[in-house]
Amino acid sequence: MKMSSAVTRLIGLISRPFCLTEHDPAYHYNLGVDLKAQGRVEGAVARFKCALSLKPDYAEAHNSLGLILNEQGKRGDAVMHYERALALKPNYAEVHANLGVVLAEQGRVVEATTHFERALALHPDRADAHVNLGVALAAQGRLAEAIPYYERALVLNPHHAHAHVNLGIALAAKGRFAEAIPHYERALILSLHHASASANLGIALAAQGRIVEATTQFEHALALNPDHADAQVNLGIALAAQGRIDEAKTHFEHALALHPGHVYAHTNLGIAMALQGKITEAMPHYEHALVLNPDDARAHNGVGLALTFEGKVDDAIQHFDRAIAISPEYAAPHYNRAQLKTFRPDETDLATLIALAGADTTTARDRPYLHFALAKALDDCGDYARAFEHLRKGNTLKRQQIAYNESGVRGLFERIATAFDATLFDRFQGEGDLSSTPVFVLGMPRSGSTLVEQILASHPNIYGAGELDVLRSVAKDPSFVPTLDAVILQQLGRYYLAHLPPLPKGKVRIIDKTPDNFLRIGLIRLILPNAKIIHTMRDPIDTCVSCYSQLFTCGHSFSYDLGELGRYYRGYSELMTHWKCVLPPGTILDVSYESVVDDLVGQARRMIEYCGLPWSDECINFYSTKRPIQTASAVQVRKPLFRTSLQRWRKYEAELAPLIDELDAMISQGAPTAQALLGQDSTQVVVGRTC
Repeated sequence: MKMSSAVTRLIGLISRPFCLTEHDPAYHYNLGVDLKAQGRVEGAVARFKCALSLKPDYAEAHNSLGLILNEQGKRGDAVMHYERALALKPNYAEVHANLGVVLAEQGRVVEATTHFERALALHPDRADAHVNLGVALAAQGRLAEAIPYYERALVLNPHHAHAHVNLGIALAAKGRFAEAIPHYERALILSLHHASASANLGIALAAQGRIVEATTQFEHALALNPDHADAQVNLGIALAAQGRIDEAKTHFEHALALHPGHVYAHTNLGIAMALQGKITEAMPHYEHALVLNPDDARAHNGVGLALTFEGKVDDAIQHFDRAIAISPEYAAPHYNRAQLKTFRPDETDLATLIALAGADTTTARDRPYLHFALAKALDDCGDYARAFEHLRKGNTLKRQQIAYNESGVRGLFERIATAFDATLFDRFQGEGDLSSTPVFVLGMPRSGSTLVEQILASHPNIYGAGELDVLRSVAKDPSFVPTLDAVILQQLGRYYLAHLPPLPKGKVRIIDKTPDNFLRIGLIRLILPNAKIIHTMRDPIDTCVSCYSQLFTCGHSFSYDLGELGRYYRGYSELMTHWKCVLPPGTILDVSYESVVDDLVGQARRMIEYCGLPWSDECINFYSTKRPIQTASAVQVRKPLFRTSLQRWRKYEAELAPLIDELDAMISQGAPTAQALLGQDSTQVVVGRTC
């Protein structure tokens, strides 16, 4: 079919790349603006180029074409058009602002700053230009100068979400987290899907010790942007702080899948593995982090901790020193180093700790580390009054950062005692898995459990596995007890055994040294009736004061207030009495720390005999046994026994009234006094009320 001449002419016009009219550049420019507004970018580019072919000095067309080219990632071409526009119109404020954005994206922040400043000189009321100038200044480390520009932007436009986020970031970088948080929260109100606002709000909340709230924000940020590697790392850190190590590792690994060179992902994955006692697996991640950044203070701190667990004290101190040299206000290595050295009144390290604790420049989350470290240092120097004052400050700060439901814990103790009554054990006697491999060492934290494990693990047939989460994962609450039957008990026993670490060659017993397994003694008896249960004990006040003196990595939330600590001890004491009432005699072997100190050989023989193994003299030389030890006692148990930790609480007696009042209430109900405990044979001690 033959086309008409009119149709042919129309097709010819459509196929031409430019110039529907040959004479009017403004027509092409305006059409380009309309096409861009419709999202028809290529058509807009054609029109702007047509306008410039007709009028090369068309500054507005250069600016509009520069905008599109920048959006397409053609930053070099965009810069060329912006610079041409400014050559034509030096006071073109919009072009100064746009050129500043491109230069900043290219990392040319000093040049960008000049253009943002020029844009604001020409038009002081441009909120975006204030924000962009603030960002450019912040990128140069000029945070104090950046903050007023963000604030001015918010005066001009209180609903500017990016201004709120960037002001929050600047305030947080200055350590002003409490001021930063409302700006992040406002940004999220204005833009619920602002991933950066959620991620940075999480950082600020974590810095204030509000870890659970921080976790929620990191999760929200990742729901919006799963490929946000920094948010993956920060969520992992928050989960690790709650003791959720396996979940934390997953997020660190995800961050490394997204960004294999992420220094902090390597560092924190190393920390998480070390927390699980996997020192060998942790070290390559620390080393990788230090290859990527030799000045990564957290990696040096992590290596120091790993070396501490391995008993390499001098090497550990060198890494803590390096971390402190890199980041003097980083509190964790100060605390970790303090646990390894003995301070003198006149030394520089003590003066440094005093200055840091007084300056209050560290984050709220880190501040407890300084007070606990300073308490240890002052205790070394014999200044017990000041030492306890810093213990009080450190514990108070830590208590403000954690959620501890005391009534919920008390209710749990009561539910356990009710559910696991004598009739339950009579009904299921002889059920469960009959393996005699597991040995449970349990009791209050700081009661000598690490020492007992080290003595036992020095035997050639016993493997010390440290603190395991296996039993905790089996049952978190006694509500499952009514559903039990013989089949389930055997399945649970087999599940526990299947999830233990593999036994090294020659080992026939494995120690699970999780202190709070005292909550699960009834479950242990039902699912593993032949397992051995060693209950470590220590003077009640010494035990509690030692807990109060320790900044735990995670868990033990009851230990940061003397009254709560004393009441927790009472609950533990009553539950131990319950177990001894409902279980057959000899089920639990009580071993007191004081008895071990007084008679190492006799107590070691008792424990080895209880485990059903022949005696080995290696148990007496426990301090020579080479194995990773991942507790606060890692250094002490590598030394021969000493008596300086006995009655340690006497140094602080005048300050311990809230604790002693709670323990007196327990003692009045039938538990022995601390003095009586020291004078009795440990096989006869019963902590708590009589049956």
